[in-house]
Amino acid sequence: MQEKVISIIPVATPAAARQAPAIPVADRLARPLRDLRISVTDRCNLRCVYCMPKQVFGRDFQFIPHSEMLSFEEISRLAGIFVNLGVEKIRLTGGEPLMRRHVENLVEQLAMLKTPDGHDIDLTLTTNGALLAKKARSLYDAGLKRITVSLDALDDRVFRRMNDVDFPVAQVLAGIEAAQSAGFSPLKVNTVVKKGMNEQEILPIARHFRHTGIIPRFIEYMDAGNTNGWLSDEIVPSDTLVSLIHAEIPLEPLSPNYPGETASRWRYRDGSGEIGVIASVTQAFCGDCTRIRMSTTGRLYTCLFATAGFDLKPLIRDGWSDEQLAHVLARHWQNRENRYSELRNTRTAMPGQKVEMSYIGG
Repeated sequence: MQEKVISIIPVATPAAARQAPAIPVADRLARPLRDLRISVTDRCNLRCVYCMPKQVFGRDFQFIPHSEMLSFEEISRLAGIFVNLGVEKIRLTGGEPLMRRHVENLVEQLAMLKTPDGHDIDLTLTTNGALLAKKARSLYDAGLKRITVSLDALDDRVFRRMNDVDFPVAQVLAGIEAAQSAGFSPLKVNTVVKKGMNEQEILPIARHFRHTGIIPRFIEYMDAGNTNGWLSDEIVPSDTLVSLIHAEIPLEPLSPNYPGETASRWRYRDGSGEIGVIASVTQAFCGDCTRIRMSTTGRLYTCLFATAGFDLKPLIRDGWSDEQLAHVLARHWQNRENRYSELRNTRTAMPGQKVEMSYIGG
């Protein structure tokens, strides 16, 4: 579904600023605003075939210049306003967020945010793990306590083919080990499963992380963006992969950790761990989606599959107050009615020039 871009008339007077909407806010389908995903860079050191295929994101690709990116102070200010509107969880994404220089400084700023009732924000980060062995300790010391690592294969040949830059899986595994040693818990590992490339890695990954406390999550190959050549025939349905694991290591379902959780949770019956399954194609979960995304340039997107965004950067750089910005953010969420995955069937992507996943994160 195409995202509506709302027109906002600047609020110029103190009296108007006091009319900023009460918190929390809900969209047109009564979904509250709870999760903010912030892309801190559109750059990545890998070229995974389902996200940033090399044929498109080659050496001549023009990435966003640093001057166009929001500063850490601008990001932190907007994040604080979102928290006052009901956001309880912030995830840093990319591109590859660890490629943003001194990202630990941003983590430190965001880790100080509190909800209106005084609780800490659930601050987390998703990384491909390539730089994690060097960064894990400094990220943890800066206040990050949870992390998710993308790992699409344990077999080195398959992993190199998936990332398409000949990057070795051993360095990602070293990053995961460093994150565990630093104290990150729970640590999650995301595997995008693409039929014909890495479906044979499902069981090895499940076996590898059993008994470790690390939670592997298997993600259906999605039609995010426009450049990954998505075909429905390349999906491995979540029911299939759960059955595959269950046949070897019996599973039983778990309740969600919180409303709107993307992954369906399963535990091993013998108590040796759990897995998650993200089935946005075959079992759409738009109905309780509470996520809003902000690009590194300050554009807001209310759906992963959005075709348009709302540009906050001119407002924040033109001196708008926190109250004025809160009014704009709330209005934007209240106009939301996205449910792309529910409207798209499992065979055909809906038309439209969707924003690339590398621009707004997964």
